[in-house]
Amino acid sequence: MAFYKIFEELPVWKNSRELTTQIYKLTENSKFRRDFCLVDQIRRCSISISSNIAEGFERGSKKEFIQFLYIAKGSAGELRSQLYTALDLGYIDKVMHQTFLTQAESLSRQLAAFITSIKEKIK
Repeated sequence: MAFYKIFEELPVWKNSRELTTQIYKLTENSKFRRDFCLVDQIRRCSISISSNIAEGFERGSKKEFIQFLYIAKGSAGELRSQLYTALDLGYIDKVMHQTFLTQAESLSRQLAAFITSIKEKIK
């Protein structure tokens, strides 16, 4: 993309990378760690956010980039859903849940705003 030279400069990618790191640390706790399916799924969807931002950027087409940003946004929604499951199962408390939920919601808003800004440049 002309406005950024590398995806590592994108604020939304940096924020998604940080969230992924925090999710990996969160899922290392003893209660969470035993639920292999949920740990795998929550980690996969969190890393999918930054991965899709990077892959879409590298495609070199604004239309393709937008499509990958939508996929990343979908993964952020999936992450929020899985955080509710973790809360319901007692793997995280309400405070931790709200902290991670707020981060994931913020990331979704950032992605939506970024998509809108790219669409404006296409017109």
